[in-house]
Amino acid sequence: MKEYRVSDIMTCAIANLLQNEETVFHGVSSHLPMVAMNLARHTHAPDLVHLNIPGGVNPSNISQATYSSAGSDLLASSEAYFPLEQVFDLSMRGKLDVAFLGGIQFDVHGNVNASVIGDYHKPKVRLPGGAGSAVLIPTAKKAIIWRTKHDVRTFVEKVDFVTTRGNLWKIVTPLCIFEFRNGRLMLDRIHPTSSLEEVKEHTGFELQYEEIKYTELPSQKELATLKKIDPFDYRSIEF
Repeated sequence: MKEYRVSDIMTCAIANLLQNEETVFHGVSSHLPMVAMNLARHTHAPDLVHLNIPGGVNPSNISQATYSSAGSDLLASSEAYFPLEQVFDLSMRGKLDVAFLGGIQFDVHGNVNASVIGDYHKPKVRLPGGAGSAVLIPTAKKAIIWRTKHDVRTFVEKVDFVTTRGNLWKIVTPLCIFEFRNGRLMLDRIHPTSSLEEVKEHTGFELQYEEIKYTELPSQKELATLKKIDPFDYRSIEF
């Protein structure tokens, strides 16, 4: 098997979670999901609606996106303007299909911590906080989290602080994909570049799964499309 980069596997896996005609939002510092959304629009989901922080709708060019993935370039090449406050309203009305969000700690019960590590009143580390995730994870139809670090401090039995919980659907990491079902995180798929043993070693709670399944490797068409839409390799910034 040829060598595949983890950033490409994660990007293509995320793109393949998105369906045609869904309305999907990404926030700040979200290059990997931004590229995945654009990949989906160029392949199997041409009518997916891409919303973002600066208010751009379906930007035609992400190749010059600024580091924050929240710059005016995403508005300048867009079909329309849909400001952030309207995104929150859309989600609370049950009309936002997918929201891409982050976090620092995740537990087996699907809780997300983006607030503190350690005791809340005397934390070891104080984190940025919930921001939009506190609203969007409970209200979007499906929340997808991506995390480029997978270790026992990130995936824990119980988070130090519950910043938010709600409609968590998938968590995509460099090793695998988790799915929240039956009240807990379940192992959904293992990336072919990893193994069940590696996922177990790097996860701080007991893995549960119905069967061992593997993520599909990126196709040549997907890799060629990624080179075209993301020539500066923004999808790999976090690695």
